[in-house]
Amino acid sequence: MTIDKVRRRRRTSSDGAPKPMVSGGKPTLKTIAEMTGLAVTTVSRALAGDVQIALDTRMRVSQVAAEIGYLPDRAAQRLRTGKTSVISLILYPHEEILGYATSMIKGLTEALRDTSYHLVITPHFSDRPQIEPVRHIMRNRMADGLIFTRTEPQDERAKMLLENDFPFVCHGRTELATPHPFVDYDNYTFAYQAARRLIEAGCRKLAIILPPGQFTFASHMRHGFMTAIREEGLAYDIPDSVTLDSKSDALRACFYDRFGEADRIDGVICGGEVVAMAVMAAAYDRALKPGEDVHIVTKQTSGLFDQVRPRIPTIYEDLSEAGRLMGKVLLQRIAGDTPVTDLQHLQTVTDF
Repeated sequence: MTIDKVRRRRRTSSDGAPKPMVSGGKPTLKTIAEMTGLAVTTVSRALAGDVQIALDTRMRVSQVAAEIGYLPDRAAQRLRTGKTSVISLILYPHEEILGYATSMIKGLTEALRDTSYHLVITPHFSDRPQIEPVRHIMRNRMADGLIFTRTEPQDERAKMLLENDFPFVCHGRTELATPHPFVDYDNYTFAYQAARRLIEAGCRKLAIILPPGQFTFASHMRHGFMTAIREEGLAYDIPDSVTLDSKSDALRACFYDRFGEADRIDGVICGGEVVAMAVMAAAYDRALKPGEDVHIVTKQTSGLFDQVRPRIPTIYEDLSEAGRLMGKVLLQRIAGDTPVTDLQHLQTVTDF
């Protein structure tokens, strides 16, 4: 039955006379109920993804809702249930990590598909305190759960959310005593394996570009790198004038100088593809051949380095999978029936 037919149907009033249905306006739960022959409460539960409603019924209701352009009244829903059906992702735009935002969002939307939740992106920039958007969203109950990135060891955002029992998951770990949900990448193993690869290539002096020191994964990368260095007793260089957040021109200038030194470095670990391209540019400017005069290993988050020649060894971080995991973890945290230890995931390093 089409919506036009529904609007043309006539109901019978208590005295037996036909009563016209209201036409025009936006479709409601009642519209869907009349089109499907289901009760309004059943329609509501089906649209909310209630697993106690048969899957074929949920699919049929969702299809009818999509066909007639039904949109839930979020304000009324919030007043009735206290829920917003919103997941908020607070995202810092990583220029140094290609595809970070798009990959993360892709994974999250896949995790939230076929649920009642919608993803809202809240951008955040480094010139503002990280806690500001978290506090605003939590105090105004603008979402049922939060996801944030660039985690710090004593992260104020995690502390505040834990104290207020507000559901969240972070991309990265903290060092807080209270356990909490997280999804992280094993940056210790990334740095260690990258260093071992350079050592196997014959490099005798290694360098690594680390994240800004306030972030937890900076210490993980440093630890992995230094473990490999100490195993071999090699010379090393960790530039303090640049980080993964530095502009590519600053990175290129830094390594142009490093490559000109008498005891120059001959192996570099890069935490992102933009960083690796800047290091390669510095090597070419010094007439050094990547893969021969200087060796580079980089973390790969996009398909860019599949097309780069000469080929550069890479170690892959699956950001889409991180997004899917964070979406799944946050839904479980909101449901409240999963132990927190089951809501902590460390992505392993794949071979390169």
